[in-house]
Amino acid sequence: MSKVKLTSEGMRYIALLESLTGAVTRDCVIDEDNTRVIFVIKKGEMGIAIGKKGCNINRVKKAIGKHIEIVEYSEDADEFIRNSFLPATIQKMSIRNEDGKRLAYVEILPNDKGIVIGRNGRNIQKARILAERHHGIDDIVIQ
Repeated sequence: MSKVKLTSEGMRYIALLESLTGAVTRDCVIDEDNTRVIFVIKKGEMGIAIGKKGCNINRVKKAIGKHIEIVEYSEDADEFIRNSFLPATIQKMSIRNEDGKRLAYVEILPNDKGIVIGRNGRNIQKARILAERHHGIDDIVIQ
């Protein structure tokens, strides 16, 4: 696992999310380009973070003033990457070392391609950032 470095703003956002939802947060990525904040939540605490009918996450969104995205953490790189692409279905995935780089090859259904890539590539960008920060994966290749 790679060491995750947090900014002071990221630490404030984590404290805010934890105090408003009660969910344990492992990481926070502030994406200024897409005006969003991505939180990585401890495994099994997604329901607590979202809350009944989304009430917890909506309170956090109002307090921060940016779009919020949540990904459930996993020690297993394969499962973590799958979590970062939800609700898309990943058919097959393999992680390989090629030319000194760690690459994740992800095979998806054709009708899930839009979900995996996202508007202006924001979903694939999120998955790449998180995979690099938490599992040292240099790139994700969609097949």
